[in-house]
Amino acid sequence: MPPAAAVSAERSADTPRRRAVRLASLVVALGLAACGGRSETALLPTTLTAEGTSRVDMLVATTRAATGKPEAPYTGERGAEVSLDRFVVSIPPEAARKVGEIQWPETSPADPAKSFAVLEDRRLTKPEAVAWFHRSGSRRMLVFVHGFNTRYDEAVFRFAQLVHDSGTDFVPVLFSWPSRGSVWAYAYDRESTIASRDALESVLRGAAADPAVSDVTVLAHSMGGWLAVEALRQMAIREGKVPSKIGNLILASPDLDVDVFRGQIARIGRSPRVTLFVSRDDRALELSKRLAGGVDRLGAIDPSTEPARGTLEKAGVTVLDLTALRTGDNLNHGKFAQSPEIVRLLGQRLIAGQSVTDSQVGLGDRLGAVALGAAGTVGSAASFVVTAPIAVFDPQTRSGLGERGSRVGEGLFGTFDPLLK
Repeated sequence: MPPAAAVSAERSADTPRRRAVRLASLVVALGLAACGGRSETALLPTTLTAEGTSRVDMLVATTRAATGKPEAPYTGERGAEVSLDRFVVSIPPEAARKVGEIQWPETSPADPAKSFAVLEDRRLTKPEAVAWFHRSGSRRMLVFVHGFNTRYDEAVFRFAQLVHDSGTDFVPVLFSWPSRGSVWAYAYDRESTIASRDALESVLRGAAADPAVSDVTVLAHSMGGWLAVEALRQMAIREGKVPSKIGNLILASPDLDVDVFRGQIARIGRSPRVTLFVSRDDRALELSKRLAGGVDRLGAIDPSTEPARGTLEKAGVTVLDLTALRTGDNLNHGKFAQSPEIVRLLGQRLIAGQSVTDSQVGLGDRLGAVALGAAGTVGSAASFVVTAPIAVFDPQTRSGLGERGSRVGEGLFGTFDPLLK
């Protein structure tokens, strides 16, 4: 056998072993990421206070099994019904933290000056939960659905971090489904999302039916993306359409079969508006793809290539490609929550259902690493700025972007390649 052929044969023979090693390394990385910084008593309420702290007052609806323990009120096992809790979470002073990070308690009870701390945790009846929303002073609701491998305390603190750092004025509601918080429980978590579809649909239907609610945004991460889309699909089947109040769906790194999503979105229709965060270097979704038989996951697709591009354009989905964005997440699975720029983008525009590419975005607005929009200069000329590492794929504006850009001069402000390829 010629030397070159021998090398090729050796590489081919070695492929299964190398794949097994890569799979094992992914599992280990996920396990380490899940365990880091977690406290078993993080949710134990404290009476301590500190200057300069902020508060996030949220409602949590969960299908997890209750424990009756204040330090760990719910497990990763499945409950018989939906439980409702009001959480007031204290966020440490800005000098003690970085945007996008959760400062986990090192003591019990937590010290609000140094870490996230629970100030109040109270079980509510459904009428009490409705009254809590009515007293909030806002008519807009944000529902967050967490992802795979997420403990209850982690879901509560992650959502509190998102609400605080994004600066959104939407009333925060967390939907927490039964995840065991273990990388080894992928199949169990997946089945838990299936078991939680009706409950999430009921929460969303109740919100849409409440006259005090003006609009609802659903933000879902990872495996929670499948749950959110499936709940909306069921709603569309039952009622003929998704209620107009549920006008905005944001999918962050969704662990969702691309083929399944195509069918789901066809059933849901063009409402609500869908925004998708993807990252082709997402190591968690790489593992999920392997566990799912090699089928691409929606959160790791290349939106510039077919058939993904055509599918997303037809469905009217806006895509933000974060592949080149770097954060402290070594799995590249939580960029939407850990990047200060993306968190601000969520709060300032996306949660409110605004476009990232309309004329309201001026040259002075840097939405993450993207500033794109029209400037009121001489005549009706439009000015654009696109700077890596974020690429925006918006079916509402992409078709006319090249023509408008050429009139101004492509080389004047930067490159359009991330948007046009």
